[in-house]
Amino acid sequence: MEAPPDNDVLWARSLHFTHRDGSPALGGVSVGVREGEVLAVSGPRGSGKTTLLSCLSGLVRAESGEVWFNSAPVHTLGPVARERLRRDRFGWIDPVPLLVPELNVWENAALPLMLRGTGRRRAKVAAQEWLDRLDVGDKSRLRPHELTQAERQRVCFARSLAPAPAVLFADEPTAPLHRADRAHVLRTLTTAARSHGITVVLATHDPETAAVADRTVCLLDGRRVHTVHLPPVGESEGRAACSLSA
Repeated sequence: MEAPPDNDVLWARSLHFTHRDGSPALGGVSVGVREGEVLAVSGPRGSGKTTLLSCLSGLVRAESGEVWFNSAPVHTLGPVARERLRRDRFGWIDPVPLLVPELNVWENAALPLMLRGTGRRRAKVAAQEWLDRLDVGDKSRLRPHELTQAERQRVCFARSLAPAPAVLFADEPTAPLHRADRAHVLRTLTTAARSHGITVVLATHDPETAAVADRTVCLLDGRRVHTVHLPPVGESEGRAACSLSA
């Protein structure tokens, strides 16, 4: 078993995964991500993006292949250890804003911290900071049903960022957002990566969303295809692109 490169916080080699119906989801995908890097996993729907994020985060175990986090193997961990890793070191944003209806906005955003044992007051301060950055700080005492879908998704962003995860997995996180909202939350996400050293793995089929990444990995039918690295350009133009031609 070969150890990953020292400069990769997250590293995977030759991941294979098959859906329950027998259709292939991943066919030997390898990828490495550096600390503080924003990596976009791009490709059309059904290309294996969500499955790759699920394997990298330990949400599911690949049928074969290796996943390493900070030079420690994830693929050999049992279910309880993988769940602890996701709780303590990883964050996740879904394409649909899922919040606890019985909790108000700041309680939802602070929930991961409180589940780790952080005191209520300290957790609230951390959550409120990110809610303010995402322009929903004034909604902190409202319940989820009192928010728009876009506001609920912003709360999900705050919830994922408040614990300062080592790696944040974002699966089509801008799907419920309008164009202006997308630009704002993506700026917040990339700023967080750089200022807090958070590594972001962002799955998207939207070229504009992928353009905020430092680098893009493209999937097609569960396999990596040709990736084009572009030289640094302005923030509004993005820094990475890919071509879906093998």
